[in-house]
Amino acid sequence: MAHADTPEKDRFEQRLDAMLEKLRSCQHDHGVNSCSRCERYLACELRSQYVGAVYDSMSKGETGGFEF
Repeated sequence: MAHADTPEKDRFEQRLDAMLEKLRSCQHDHGVNSCSRCERYLACELRSQYVGAVYDSMSKGETGGFEF
């Protein structure tokens, strides 16, 4: 349960958090602190999924502009 002063995370933010955890775990497993240092950088499916989760979190699933 969220605190009164902390808004509950929506499904997009929850997915982003889960993807970030997976990404950090992958970076740790490969001994890098950034995806750009990984040999799989451009072809990485996990990174692609993370980028999608970031986009969805920013756009709340809508196509078009972002809400900042």
